[in-house]
Amino acid sequence: MYKHILIPTDGSEVAEKAVAAGIEFARESDARVTFFTAVPEYQPPTECDVRAGKLVSFADFDRESEKRANDILSNATRAARAARLDFDTDFVQSNQPWQAIIDAAKRLCCDAIFMASHGHSGLAAVWHSSQTREVLTHSTVPTLVYR
Repeated sequence: MYKHILIPTDGSEVAEKAVAAGIEFARESDARVTFFTAVPEYQPPTECDVRAGKLVSFADFDRESEKRANDILSNATRAARAARLDFDTDFVQSNQPWQAIIDAAKRLCCDAIFMASHGHSGLAAVWHSSQTREVLTHSTVPTLVYR
């Protein structure tokens, strides 16, 4: 059915459960997977940062972003190896993870997105701005939500 599934994760407990379910779904579908995460973009230093000498170069920030992304994706890659699943990993720097997920699915030619929902509803959903809800609202790629 699906040939290439994007499985985004933020490393949270809920996302890790969805990763495990996504791996099983991909195995049953005989699909390849790309595990994906979005880490925050570089923020220019504030005046306080400058005065305190807390400056970070672009190169250092990029290295730290890659390390953070690899840390987030490490559990998924271990589980995929154990399941003998064909997979890749990818990350971007973005302050809008939902948009980064949609862009990655399109860029990587994924035919499905398999992601977690933290299950917020009502005011909590508005307050916490559900990334899953935004993907469901804006994506043209079929999206399966694991709860």
